[in-house]
Amino acid sequence: MSSLADQMGFNFCAPERRVWKVRDLVAAVRTQIEREYSDAWVEGEISNFRAPESGHLYFTLKDGNAQIRIVMFRSSARLLRFRPADGLQVVLRGRVTIYEDRGELQVSAEYLEPKGAGSLQLAFEQLKAKLEAEGLFSAERKKTIPSLPSRIGIITSGQAAALHDLLNILQRRHHSVNVLIYPAQVQGDAAPHEVAAGVRYFNQQKNVEVIIIARGGGSAEDLASFNDEGLARVVAASKIPLISAIGHETDFTILDFVADLRAPTPSAAAELVIRSRQEIEGQAAALYERLERAMHYRLLMQRQALTELAQHGAFARMMEVIHARQQKLDDLAHRMELAERQAIERLLRRWETVSAAIRHYDLRLVLSGMRRELESWTSALVAVTRNVLLQHRVRSERLQTALESLSPLAILERGYALVFDAAGKLVKDAGQPNPGDELSIRLARGTLRTEVLKEVKKKDQ
Repeated sequence: MSSLADQMGFNFCAPERRVWKVRDLVAAVRTQIEREYSDAWVEGEISNFRAPESGHLYFTLKDGNAQIRIVMFRSSARLLRFRPADGLQVVLRGRVTIYEDRGELQVSAEYLEPKGAGSLQLAFEQLKAKLEAEGLFSAERKKTIPSLPSRIGIITSGQAAALHDLLNILQRRHHSVNVLIYPAQVQGDAAPHEVAAGVRYFNQQKNVEVIIIARGGGSAEDLASFNDEGLARVVAASKIPLISAIGHETDFTILDFVADLRAPTPSAAAELVIRSRQEIEGQAAALYERLERAMHYRLLMQRQALTELAQHGAFARMMEVIHARQQKLDDLAHRMELAERQAIERLLRRWETVSAAIRHYDLRLVLSGMRRELESWTSALVAVTRNVLLQHRVRSERLQTALESLSPLAILERGYALVFDAAGKLVKDAGQPNPGDELSIRLARGTLRTEVLKEVKKKDQ
């Protein structure tokens, strides 16, 4: 049979059986799929959305009965300008792959946008709803803008045309206002942080009365920096009134809703924050005119009321009482004037009497007599004192003479001497000292020292 098949040209070989390991098969399929679907756009509805602390996003994309798992890693998720949620129709771009640990087909998304509305608009609506629910847009928390501030803080780019418009209008409307400028980026990723830093700076320094955040017009992407949640909360916490002047009149940002006042344009902010001198003078003139009319009307009404009261009988009797009291007051004043005049005349006469008595009593004579008497007493006292001192001197000299005659020194003057032993005792007997003892001999002038050489025998008494 086999030979016949060989003759007819048929070759029947049993197929070779290949056995795959699960991991190898999944890896091979993954490689094939990733090569074929490396850049795929997928549309569907989000369900089972999860956002763990790792920053990665996990959800399922559904379309009817079909579904596929989606993963968006943190590096791509942080670039999203809106927050995905269940039930949201989206369009994503990514790479189709297989998760080997479960053998499931999934898409590693790199870009995600809501279907219909753009991501910026959706992020705007989501943040607006969140902050409005927290009460950050309520009118009760908005502060009053001062009508004529003397110091204004402006947060904007130093090269922005909006800044020059602001300064020109402020100078024209009220040249004495002081402006402090905090330079900050108003576009790009760093813009929300720099603008928020400017708001914090003015609140810490407390050197302005109102703050203006200004930026000219631009696209939705250009103004997206002012839809930042962190910036919105810093503005809401500001203790200083704040005006938002972002874009054109038709542009709205989250900052416009949180600020205390929204200006359609930066130029309009300058006109809102400070009134012109002519406007203030006109308002003052109008108030003065209203006050003048009101005062004139009040005076007319009071004059009419006074006239009616003057015609009343009770008022006439009151006037009679007042006139009587006035007459009595005049009479008392006249009587007091007469009494005062009489008292002054009495004092004048008394003064003249005393003055005449003083003129007859010559004080100089009295002082002269007292001086002579004092000089007499002084002379007598000096004489008595001199006599007493003389008596004391005579007596002192006499006592001194007697003392000198009794002094041992006077005896020494006549040639006598005093002999003392080594102990300082007076030697009265020649046999008292021993040979070799030192003696001190006191003369009238000076002292001699000597030594006993020979013992002297005592004489019999």
